[in-house]
Amino acid sequence: MTALEFRLMQGLKSLPPERVSEVLDFVEFLAAKVKREAATQRMTEAFAELRKLNLPPMSDDEINAEIQAIRRERRQLHQSGSDS
Repeated sequence: MTALEFRLMQGLKSLPPERVSEVLDFVEFLAAKVKREAATQRMTEAFAELRKLNLPPMSDDEINAEIQAIRRERRQLHQSGSDS
């Protein structure tokens, strides 16, 4: 256990249960924030890579066709899974 972890544990032990619950809520908030920031960074990088491809934008018809294809694929997977 590191010195920081030890200090955190000692501090937690000195708090009443409702305050420990608040600390846990804050830790979970920070963890979620880190995940969101990482996801945002990945999304930004993905969009940058897409821009580099210099592809024309998809039409509404192309987007709808993609959606329908995915839905068909999911239905087929669901049906094959429920057949067994």
